[in-house]
Amino acid sequence: MNLEAIQSALRDAGYDGWLFYDHHHRDPIGERILGLDPKAHITRRWYYFIPATGEPRKLMHRIEQGRLDSLPGSKGLYSSWQELATGLRAMLGGSKRIAMQYSPDNAIMYVSMVDAGTVEFLRSIGKQILSSADLVSQFEAVLTEKQIISHSVAQIAIDEILDEGWREIARRLRPVNGKPGKVTEFDMVQWLSEGMKRANLVWENGPNVSVNANCSDSHYEPTAEHTAEIKEGDFLLIDIWGRVDDADSIFYDITWTGVVGREPTEREQLVFETVRNARDAAISAVEQAFAEGRAIRGFEADDAARAVIRAAGFADYFTHRTGHNIAHEIHGPGAHLDNLETHDVRQILPNTCFSVEPGIYLPEFGVRSEIDMITAPNKAWVTGKIQRELVRI
Repeated sequence: MNLEAIQSALRDAGYDGWLFYDHHHRDPIGERILGLDPKAHITRRWYYFIPATGEPRKLMHRIEQGRLDSLPGSKGLYSSWQELATGLRAMLGGSKRIAMQYSPDNAIMYVSMVDAGTVEFLRSIGKQILSSADLVSQFEAVLTEKQIISHSVAQIAIDEILDEGWREIARRLRPVNGKPGKVTEFDMVQWLSEGMKRANLVWENGPNVSVNANCSDSHYEPTAEHTAEIKEGDFLLIDIWGRVDDADSIFYDITWTGVVGREPTEREQLVFETVRNARDAAISAVEQAFAEGRAIRGFEADDAARAVIRAAGFADYFTHRTGHNIAHEIHGPGAHLDNLETHDVRQILPNTCFSVEPGIYLPEFGVRSEIDMITAPNKAWVTGKIQRELVRI
């Protein structure tokens, strides 16, 4: 935990302090920021208050009073619920504007860790509970130089694996002996997975290989028992993600689409170009904001992509957010590009990573075009290859 940095951020935000609260590991965000053991035996409520200035304060149950000994600050103890209420009043003292893992109306559910009853009690003693969402982004989503390098390592490996994957489909469909071959979605999931294993990458679920109507299920997962054959004339989508097998590494996550053994139809081309243009509109919005030193929030980048798809008449078929934060988790703790599923008002911070992946999902096929971006002060850029045309297999 970087106490000095947290207190500086609290003062910049105009908060009196940040109250961390947990019970049975309900708040993994707080555990990570404070550097606590996620496997510690926790059966009683604990509270840790970092004021904007001054010494932090702890409130612990007497039978687990050592659980926060790794953290600086004074310690208060309780056993009864009456003592707990009294202890919280004393701990928070004259502080009023208090950040917690809370989101008004659950708008940003990713940080909604504190229960309603705790918020109700704190309000009853005159505290104003504010969202820690931007603080969480600052202390959880901002990447180190080592993490950014790890993203680049995964990017180079996955771009090469995907390029070879398209060629592998062609080889299996059209073997040198001239006899038509056979390959399924799940066959290619296994082939891509083996390639990532050889590159020392790890991942969660996936990858996703889907054809035709399966492409319209944005979280489709073929299995050995449930898979479609990839055939000449099909429309094909591949979504692939992974990170270096290292404790601090971050993910690289992309989606490309193509057609097998033919040119795309007019409608396929229109949908692809619309998605491509929407993706590029979001990229441009982020690039321009960072170049100008202007703040941009997650919902604004989503709006830029969604406007393109809406203007083309496909708004009803764009059924998910434009992008998600990327960190050690594939869906990270920072700002998402989202004004559909949530109204994400979190600022896209320098030295963070996120996907840009608008999509249009028609009943007969779906298109998603996904790239990743990384930001720095006054600069934002796409980290890997950018699909400009549908792949021809």
